[in-house]
Amino acid sequence: MLSLILVLMSATSLSGDLVHSAMESYRNVETYQVTLKSRSSASSEIIRYYYKKPGFVRMEFITPHNGAILVYNPSTNEVRLRPFSFLKSFVLSLSPDSKLIRSAKGHTVDASDISALLKTAKMLQDGGETEILGNNDVDSRPAVLINIKGEGDFAVDGIHQYFLWFDKDTSLPIKAASYDVKGELLEEVLMNDLDINVEFPEDFFIL
Repeated sequence: MLSLILVLMSATSLSGDLVHSAMESYRNVETYQVTLKSRSSASSEIIRYYYKKPGFVRMEFITPHNGAILVYNPSTNEVRLRPFSFLKSFVLSLSPDSKLIRSAKGHTVDASDISALLKTAKMLQDGGETEILGNNDVDSRPAVLINIKGEGDFAVDGIHQYFLWFDKDTSLPIKAASYDVKGELLEEVLMNDLDINVEFPEDFFIL
């Protein structure tokens, strides 16, 4: 019985450490690029995403809106959007909370990086339970899967339950699936080709 209790305590500690480890690992990330594939009941998106601390973002849309490019400058808190690849001179200046550029789930570009996901996971973890589900590879990438579930009806931004897959090499999340209190899928995001601390051209986040 004692050995079983120790195993369960160890599993609980490890699952909590995965979120903490990811946050610690992310502190050492200055830049990254990734292909985001997201799906929900309302939409499906594929976006090539680029990030540079302290918050510069570039999104190149593949589906929908193929060819559209969006960049965000945290210094000016301004979004520049070129909606049509064939009309390079047509660029819009927008606020990051503009409805035109919110995702189907209401996400804004200024809170779209990995740290935003981890902060939400940590808040849900603090108000619920975390369970390690073991090794669960993502597209042949070794990963560990955990389940975070709010106690009772506790939710963060409508998220009551999170399944998170953490890459064993980087400790960073490479897949996330969120659910509401009814157990219905809110959004699933797959992060393909994650490459950290890459060098971007000097004008890469200018549009």
